[in-house]
Amino acid sequence: MNRVTRIIFADSDGLSRAPMAAALFSMIYDKKDVEVFSRGINVAFEEPLNQKADAVMIGNGIETTGMKSRALKNYEITDRTIIFTMEARERADILSGFESARGENVRVLSDYVGDQLEIMDPYGGTVQSYGLCFELIKTTIKKLVAMLEDDGIFVREDD
Repeated sequence: MNRVTRIIFADSDGLSRAPMAAALFSMIYDKKDVEVFSRGINVAFEEPLNQKADAVMIGNGIETTGMKSRALKNYEITDRTIIFTMEARERADILSGFESARGENVRVLSDYVGDQLEIMDPYGGTVQSYGLCFELIKTTIKKLVAMLEDDGIFVREDD
């Protein structure tokens, strides 16, 4: 097992769930021993955050200035990187589309913390649906941080 120095939260477009997860993790996890990023898997060009996600984040005290979608790059994935996706299909996309990605360093966030439900994309929903997504991510991130504080941050083998 390798000690993780970079955590990447990834979703399909990098416009809402991944930035929420990265921002929440950075707020809750008080150690500064890892780099934290949000990335999109299918990002042709950088875009501002989804307006509804932006509103929810600002409403919850998260500074969003300068946040935008950024494409995941193969060179960002090392043996000391763990990528948390929001859905299993996103994990599969990364594993099939990025040479450096391996099963043990690309994980579905909810599965990693022992939850059953994936974090579905609220795209097209109301601001309230983005708010519910934010709360689900927050609960999941709190579980992740508790695990990391107990066990440290390591790339774990697939179960």
